[in-house]
Amino acid sequence: MKRVLVATSNAGKIRDFAGAASSFGIEIAPLPNLASLPSVVEDGATFEANARKKAEAYSRFVPGEIVIADDSGLEVDALRGAPGVHSARYAADEPHQAEANTDDEANNAKLIREIKRVPVEKRTARFVCWIAAARDGKTLAIFDGKAEGVILDEARGTNGFGYDPLFYFPQIEKTFAELSAEEKSVYSHRGAALRKFLAWHKQST
Repeated sequence: MKRVLVATSNAGKIRDFAGAASSFGIEIAPLPNLASLPSVVEDGATFEANARKKAEAYSRFVPGEIVIADDSGLEVDALRGAPGVHSARYAADEPHQAEANTDDEANNAKLIREIKRVPVEKRTARFVCWIAAARDGKTLAIFDGKAEGVILDEARGTNGFGYDPLFYFPQIEKTFAELSAEEKSVYSHRGAALRKFLAWHKQST
């Protein structure tokens, strides 16, 4: 079985990746000793820029191996695209200046406060994901995925992470937190981006 290294310590993301990769016969593994490596500052203006930056930086530590990194987040139309690239730091007083992520519970609480001001019919949003594949410090390819949905003002489900309990997917009448990793990979932004990567990986390796 082929192995792909993922530059993340987020267990939820690893589950998402593994769920999508299993049908391709590819093993998803976290980058070895990631916690001991210098952290990458995600100060890019876009999800794509942050994904490229992480993939290039971390791939230098495993010569010859393909490393993927993603940057993803939630864009709420009524909030002018917020939390956007600051999704993981949304609950901070100044998200664009925060150096550390804020926890999921705090981020979700802030989103609920903001969305309650918005009429139900205008709570449209999307999850966006960009995945960069790099080797030896150079980006090889980049892939994107989206999932369109609606933001709820109360959480539903316990399987997801991040904003999953608030992201309602009308197509299946469930939130992402009500899905298994395999089900989520079919519908999610991360699953869509990863399938593009996996198809590319199958052809190029």
